[in-house]
Amino acid sequence: MRIQSYIQVQQLYNTQKPNRTQKSTQTSFSDKLQISTMGKDIQTAKSALANTSDIREDKIADIKAAIQDGTYEVSNASFADKLLEKYSQTLA
Repeated sequence: MRIQSYIQVQQLYNTQKPNRTQKSTQTSFSDKLQISTMGKDIQTAKSALANTSDIREDKIADIKAAIQDGTYEVSNASFADKLLEKYSQTLA
């Protein structure tokens, strides 16, 4: 069997370059962002935490006053228990 011409074969299988589609001039889509109510609540909570202080001034004021008056006492047994508890947590 002899293939007579490449053009004839191309026409037979219709393997010409595909026609290009024309670009549309209208762009009717846009990006949207929609935040759920839970997301809004989380955002509100984060902003509230960012505006608050990490230090509880009411607790600190009482302890500072007791230290300045010389009435602040720490139990040696309580201190030792807490120290050993923290040490065991660092080992684990």
